Amino acid sequence: MATSVTRRADTYITNPSGRHTGTVIFLHGLGDTGAGWSETMREIREPHLKYICPTALPIPVTLNGGMHMPSWFDLYGLKIGGPEDDPGIKKAVKEIVSEMVAEEERAGIPSNRVLIGGFSQGGALALYAALTLEKPLAGAMALSSWLPLATEFPKVATVNKDIPILLCHGDADPLVSPQVGQLTKGKLSEFVPNITAKVYSGLGHSSNDEEMADVKAFIAKCLPNK
Repeated sequence: MATSVTRRADTYITNPSGRHTGTVIFLHGLGDTGAGWSETMREIREPHLKYICPTALPIPVTLNGGMHMPSWFDLYGLKIGGPEDDPGIKKAVKEIVSEMVAEEERAGIPSNRVLIGGFSQGGALALYAALTLEKPLAGAMALSSWLPLATEFPKVATVNKDIPILLCHGDADPLVSPQVGQLTKGKLSEFVPNITAKVYSGLGHSSNDEEMADVKAFIAKCLPNK
């Protein structure tokens, strides 16, 4: 049976129960940890895949009055077109996401067998990372999320413009509004041809069984056993 262990103090892994041929990296939302999403990934796991759920280090978050909490980068607000933590986002891509992909490559998993996803802030980082990394990926997914630094696109998009991307959003989300989800889909559609967008009736800023079934199906499509 696959087991979830802590690789480092802040990272949770569900190891494959069979031969390891692909990896899913999933990034949590603001103020959360990797532990809960690790449990969720175990519920939808495929035997040939490894699931990595890291935890962001605590930093002061402007949106929450400077309170320290796990966060991939600083958040100034959730308004469309508002100021964003440009250096923080790019630092997180370089020092966290890119390094995790490289670590999988060193373990024998090519980058095109790695899928990056996340929830809310984690989904934002996953989208930006997937579209700007120089290494090909298997796909990307963002739940209850948005595309950060959207005005940079499509100029900064690199080798992953054609990968499958899954966008999921609840139509009752009070934090990252459904409108943000729609605008994200619209922006991505300008330069990404392979987008699947799902909207869930009555779902707030959270996940549910229907969404996770769609996530499982998307992962299986992007990372079939081989």
